[in-house]
Amino acid sequence: MSANLDLARSIVAAWERGDFSSTEWADPGIEFVYADGPSPGSFRGVANMSKSWREFLGNWRDVHAEAEEFLELDDERVLVLFRQHGRGRTSGLEVAETGPRAANLFHVRDGKVTRAVLYLDRDRALADLGLEL
Repeated sequence: MSANLDLARSIVAAWERGDFSSTEWADPGIEFVYADGPSPGSFRGVANMSKSWREFLGNWRDVHAEAEEFLELDDERVLVLFRQHGRGRTSGLEVAETGPRAANLFHVRDGKVTRAVLYLDRDRALADLGLEL
């Protein structure tokens, strides 16, 4: 198993426990991208990533991820297919009931994630990457 795959697994292991607080894995100049969903956008740097992540997570209760598959695409990219769980703070709806499975694409260089692209729609991630599973 590669170091990049190990890094992705360690990030997602925390997220599976509902712990989204660590940024040790992120390069100081990380590009953090919401590719789709209600508020697509891009944020640069750990502080901006953390702020946008807190705002996104603030819409949910009991949020955690459930990894389904880790795919090492090349020397710098790892795609993680997962299900996100949690309840909407306002609606009370379970997120897994309302949306498709998700995916995160981690770009890794020198042991740090330099770019993280979050997809709420796994099919869009696969299409963007030209993959079929």
